[in-house]
Amino acid sequence: MTTENLVLVLISALLHAVWSLSIKGSRSPVGFNLLQLVPSAIAATALPWLAPLGDLPASVWALVAGSGAVHGLYFYWLSRALAVGELSVVYPIARSAPAFVPLVAVPLLGEPVTLIGGLGIAVVVAGMWAVQIETGSLPGARRLLAPGAAFAWLTLAASVGYSVLDKLAMTQLHAIPWRGSIPPAATWYILLSSASLLVFAPLAARQVSARELGVLARHEGRTVLLAAAIGFAGYGLILHALRTAPVSYVVAARQASVLFAVALGALQLRERPTRLRLAGALATVLGVVLVANS
Repeated sequence: MTTENLVLVLISALLHAVWSLSIKGSRSPVGFNLLQLVPSAIAATALPWLAPLGDLPASVWALVAGSGAVHGLYFYWLSRALAVGELSVVYPIARSAPAFVPLVAVPLLGEPVTLIGGLGIAVVVAGMWAVQIETGSLPGARRLLAPGAAFAWLTLAASVGYSVLDKLAMTQLHAIPWRGSIPPAATWYILLSSASLLVFAPLAARQVSARELGVLARHEGRTVLLAAAIGFAGYGLILHALRTAPVSYVVAARQASVLFAVALGALQLRERPTRLRLAGALATVLGVVLVANS
């Protein structure tokens, strides 16, 4: 990865940690995530005047539909996992995408993964698990079948899917002469967020009523808007990096969000990180360094 792409991904990781913290603090993760997508849907109405939508090939529109659908399922499954499962169960599973993305990206996209890069990805995943696995009430392998684990595994599958689809989309958009007033990454984010709302909204309606959504909007509206802005900026940086950087490395480096989550937990939630959590956080950093230098 280039230095520029690494910096973009690390900033995105910090924003993702803040974004995750805001969802965790909501009284309704499903409703919170649903409200987050509304600003993007509103912004989509202005896209015909801001982006060259007519220049986009059919293959890009197919990726919009595919990535939007997978993102919609991701939001739903993540929300359900956080609602019924312990964070220490859900987070390590759901964030294990770096271990699986290369299995898809290497044969499908032809992306090379060097020995050092592969080692870095493995260290990132191991460090991330070390940070989270010791907390919670369930021991050992029982976490893999604990409440919320099934939704966490589905969230993981969605993460792998949309990572590869978004890489394909950004590669194609990077090759198109761009005449828009906003960058391709912003255009793609708005398109996929709007498409994901079409999938997520009917599923979310089964879990949260219109009345509950209204109450949530009144009490957490400012937080929702801030989280939506953070999500836009954070994932927009990832999309920009995906134009040229291998998706396997981008997804791995983004797991530096674990380190930021530990720091935020210590500062804001008064959590005391143990030696194992600190060791896991440092291992995650080491893995990111290996990926960056591969």
